[in-house]
Amino acid sequence: MHFVYIIYSKDLNRFYTGETSDLEYRIDRHGKDKSKFTGKAKDWKLIWNTVLLNRTEALKLEKKIKNRGIKRFLEDNNIEY
Repeated sequence: MHFVYIIYSKDLNRFYTGETSDLEYRIDRHGKDKSKFTGKAKDWKLIWNTVLLNRTEALKLEKKIKNRGIKRFLEDNNIEY
């Protein structure tokens, strides 16, 4: 089981999407890691997530969201943030 998720930082006014097999742990690590993108803010909030059967499907959906644009994906699916 894998998750695709979208988080939002009000401080940066930016979205981030990713995939993981452990959603709770991964969300907790955003803002704590020294990563180039998510390490810049400490206020990441989970906006949306879905469960997929395997990592291959999760990676396909993550890529689709990124190609479409995260904000546009949220708007297309009537997801409030």
